[in-house]
Amino acid sequence: MPAAHDQPAGHGAELAERYAGVGGLRLAYLDSGGPGPVLLALHGHFGRGRIWAPLAGALAGRYRVIAPDQRAHGRSDRAAEFSPEAYAHDAVALLDALGIETAAVLGHSMGGAVAFVLAARSPARVGALIVADMTVLNQEPEAHPVLDCSSWPRRAPTREALGAAIEAHGIPDAGYFLQSAAQFEDGWGLLFDTGDMLASQHAFAGDLSAHWRASGGPALLLRAEHSFMLSAHLAQRMVAERPNTELVTFPGCGHWLYEDDPDGFARAVGGFLDRTLG
Repeated sequence: MPAAHDQPAGHGAELAERYAGVGGLRLAYLDSGGPGPVLLALHGHFGRGRIWAPLAGALAGRYRVIAPDQRAHGRSDRAAEFSPEAYAHDAVALLDALGIETAAVLGHSMGGAVAFVLAARSPARVGALIVADMTVLNQEPEAHPVLDCSSWPRRAPTREALGAAIEAHGIPDAGYFLQSAAQFEDGWGLLFDTGDMLASQHAFAGDLSAHWRASGGPALLLRAEHSFMLSAHLAQRMVAERPNTELVTFPGCGHWLYEDDPDGFARAVGGFLDRTLG
């Protein structure tokens, strides 16, 4: 891949970006450092670890936030497999590489599924589970599991032009996707491969309920009032089906609830961690 330069991350840009070898892959991750308990924060499809920089800032001095670019995202290596289990394996391997025995695990959207698959497969490694706006029925009509990005532009002359070109494909606001924008030698583009994103989205489509029910440690389910991913009815069902699970709904927020209400999101996450890990 040609050299690419990121747009400054803004709030939280002081987080150290590091790399770790994980099962043959090179994973990039941000680490807020500090002596506190670890929160492993997992982004969703099309995202990258830097989305958690504001949360890391809000939790500074209390929790050490480690936020990887998951396989095929951001600055991490591409991969041939995109199953939820493969992503969860990466998360455990990253904890191993960093010498971390147990962590609280937070995941948004696809990252939420990775988080509860990880809790099911390696319960001793997950001290607390936080799932932000992710369904266990990632299929029609409950959710729309695949965003067709196949015709998105490969390059544009500026970051703004790249965002406009993405929005021209029916995306109301390209801001989230532009977290993965970088300047290459031949223009602005996205750090992820659109074919990889399609393959990964298809790998997560379906009924994930068995993974959700397979762990029983303390869990917090965060739902956006205007979510297109998780209905109020299904959120209540998820809480009923899994012991030790709390539900918090964010009024007025959409799917990217951590951006719509960053202060409320940080309070909910920090308060839950204080209660469960304190």
